[in-house]
Amino acid sequence: MSRRFYFGARSISRPLFALLWKPRVTGLENIPREGGFVIASNHLANIDSFVLPVALPRQIRFVAKDTLWTQKGLRGRFLRWFFDAVEAVPVDREALSSGKGALQAGLTILREGDGFAIYPEGTRSKDGLLHPGKQGAAWLGVESGCPVIPVGLKGTQHMFSRLLPHRGTITVRVGAPIHPEDIDPTASKGVRRRLLNERIMDEIQQLSGQRRAVPARRAS
Repeated sequence: MSRRFYFGARSISRPLFALLWKPRVTGLENIPREGGFVIASNHLANIDSFVLPVALPRQIRFVAKDTLWTQKGLRGRFLRWFFDAVEAVPVDREALSSGKGALQAGLTILREGDGFAIYPEGTRSKDGLLHPGKQGAAWLGVESGCPVIPVGLKGTQHMFSRLLPHRGTITVRVGAPIHPEDIDPTASKGVRRRLLNERIMDEIQQLSGQRRAVPARRAS
């Protein structure tokens, strides 16, 4: 039922997306037809988590705070129904903030042969710059052996104005798969994760066209 809902909702949403935002989507041939894969995307707006499922040909899953399943009233029932229907994975706030719960959930999804989406920056960019990536996507790639697919989003931060849709153009560019086995197999896992993470962020930067944020210097 949930997969039928996922693809049914996507088919209904696509005409609206096309009308409002004229999406330019390229590189869909880079999404594998079967098996697990990691989507590693830049993150400009909350709506990104709706754009990616609409744009990509295969189902992708995310994690969400477990409190979304425990809210009361009609809104709570709707949220439980919706997140169950799209097969979102509930993770408690502490585990989610540490990253461990999200990564373990993602690893399980990948080993089941499904797609899992993650934002390496860890949070959305409020200044439009591409911030340093954490190693979550690289960890998932190394541990699962699944390809990491870099994605560059453009224009999603302009899709809404004061909670109302704003007409414009968005771009979704899907890059070539990065295969973990191509990252120096003789190196330790820690080095491989670092090298893979660097490559992921380089690819996202090329696809998104964003300028890199300068990491803050630590006080001496």
